[in-house]
Amino acid sequence: MNAAIVTTHLASPWKRLGAALIDGLVAVLMVVPIMSLTGMLPQVLNDQPLTLNQQIALFVGGWILFLIWNGYLLYHKGQTIGKAVTKIRIVDQNGDVPSFGKLFGLRYFLPGLIAQIPLVGGGLSIVDVLFIFGQEHRCLHDHLAGTWVINE
Repeated sequence: MNAAIVTTHLASPWKRLGAALIDGLVAVLMVVPIMSLTGMLPQVLNDQPLTLNQQIALFVGGWILFLIWNGYLLYHKGQTIGKAVTKIRIVDQNGDVPSFGKLFGLRYFLPGLIAQIPLVGGGLSIVDVLFIFGQEHRCLHDHLAGTWVINE
């Protein structure tokens, strides 16, 4: 599959939103019990700030959990759980599953890390998502990683 064919099979922004919502729900279902067991959930619910160590543990632990529940699908099919449910997948310009480094490092981890930067991270995350309304329906993280999201 070449770049011209990839662009004719682009997933709609609405399918991508559905996949992101499913992925978010999966994340909540995985993280909330762990936060509850570690005592962080009551802190968050009572607007008590987390310590720096707790924030780091939550960040690192969250990424480890992300890899546990999505790593296999990402590596083999270019999908997260949400993308598998909505029948879309991530490809490179040739229509192949991108390298795991591009998928995890450039497409997920780097934008997630940037989102943690106080004052600017949230704004950059919004800009990232707004790119989806361009002609190719590619977010900023897609451009960064050289990826497209297509229908299966």
